[in-house]
Amino acid sequence: MENLNQHINFIMELDRLKAVQRRCRIKCDDNRFENSAEHSWHIALMAQVLSVYADEPVNLDRVVTMLLIHDIVEIDAGDTFAFDMAGQESTAEVEAKAADRIFGLLPEPQAKSYRALWQEFEEAQTADGRFAKAMDRLLPLLQNCRNEGGSWLEHGVSRSQVIKRNEYLKGSVPRLWDYAVQEIDQATDKGWLVKD
Repeated sequence: MENLNQHINFIMELDRLKAVQRRCRIKCDDNRFENSAEHSWHIALMAQVLSVYADEPVNLDRVVTMLLIHDIVEIDAGDTFAFDMAGQESTAEVEAKAADRIFGLLPEPQAKSYRALWQEFEEAQTADGRFAKAMDRLLPLLQNCRNEGGSWLEHGVSRSQVIKRNEYLKGSVPRLWDYAVQEIDQATDKGWLVKD
């Protein structure tokens, strides 16, 4: 029964992820801000659909689990805007402490397993980690392009910033990188990204 209580406590803690707002907006819902739980669900399904574009074999079950847990740390750490360079510098340490606390709610073997999978996503050194990270980079790009610039336009983000953030795709999913560059070029032409 002790394990069940730990599992339930962890599950109920996850509910708090629904209250963490991101900078991306949801166009189909009065242009409101997306929350981190919605983002996690969206990229998990996206990974299943786009796995045919993976440049190396991936274990889709592991990738989906990574994507479902990768932002759990935002319960404590909050969401840092991708183009907030100052905020990004302190994020890793805060998120690592959050991972220890939140995954620590689970029984030890499961806590270690989830914590290791979260770390694998963060480091992106394995095929699964690289593909999961690529999905996390690509979705906000697609959302901003479909929302007439969205958070890019709101924050004066430049083309070079978006290229730099997403060129990670070049080495992990080259076919999706080519598509992303086309999207970025169109967004720049439409004035949604600052030309530089």
